[in-house]
Amino acid sequence: MRDTSTRPASDLDADLVAAAVEGLGSTPKRMSPKWFYDETGSALFEDITRLPEYYPTRTEISILQTQIDALIAHIPEGAALCELGSGASAKSRLLLDALPELGAYVPVDISATFLMAAGAGIAADYPDLDVVPVVGDFTQALRFPPRVELSPKVAFFPGSTLGNLEDAEATALLRRVRGWSDVRAFIIGVDLVKDTDVLVSAYDDSAGVTAAFNKNLLARLNREAGADFDLDAFSHSAVWNDGRERIEMHLVSGTSQQVRLGGHRFSFEVGETIHTESSRKYTPDRLRDLAAGAGWKVDAFLADERGYFAIAIMAPDA
Repeated sequence: MRDTSTRPASDLDADLVAAAVEGLGSTPKRMSPKWFYDETGSALFEDITRLPEYYPTRTEISILQTQIDALIAHIPEGAALCELGSGASAKSRLLLDALPELGAYVPVDISATFLMAAGAGIAADYPDLDVVPVVGDFTQALRFPPRVELSPKVAFFPGSTLGNLEDAEATALLRRVRGWSDVRAFIIGVDLVKDTDVLVSAYDDSAGVTAAFNKNLLARLNREAGADFDLDAFSHSAVWNDGRERIEMHLVSGTSQQVRLGGHRFSFEVGETIHTESSRKYTPDRLRDLAAGAGWKVDAFLADERGYFAIAIMAPDA
């Protein structure tokens, strides 16, 4: 059903409007996956992580549990653990439980509402821990409060989100974190190359939760960018791009149509897509090469027994 509601231009999210005008005006059409994560999108993603087809979350948690000693050995006493794209902070709790001498926990997320709720939950459960939520886009430079800026820092980036970035973007992120003052380590989750059917099922689940997550982007554009997408005229698609070793998510137009947004009209042909997310899958050698190009060395590569997922522990390469 088409959402034809309108809002005054002053109420619209200017950054989202600008990103949408640029992305929908590109060939092929695209949107950054960072725009998935409004309050609804963040909650839907948490639902995705519990789906039977979605192996990354439970596999990564298993690695965190079984390799906790190797992980905490790289986190010095008094350090600030800075989690990028923290979401519900569920995985961080495994580290927090094992790090009573941690100086601070710094969750970083683009969704302020979701971040503050998750941060309040952590603060309640760890009353002796300094919890310092930072609203921010981890693809840009981050500003830390002085008490964090002056502390030794360990970056924590679970969930294989690195794979959502193009190679140049991933390198830029690694370099930005390498440039943090007194950064000691970067603990990062990466999804590994594996059977295509396993990969596609993880991004196109039978319950349709990932489809709802993808289409929520259109609902957000209607609500916050003044667009008039007909959500029923688009469908979710997940495909494996073998040449680039990545899963791609798209929103596929089912009709020939026009959409209004930001004073522009965007035409869609039948079958034309908006590319909303890429999820790169890595090999150990590919990750080591990426790290080396950004000033890091991989000290440990902790994979599950099936070789589905890995947590890499990287140290600054002096």
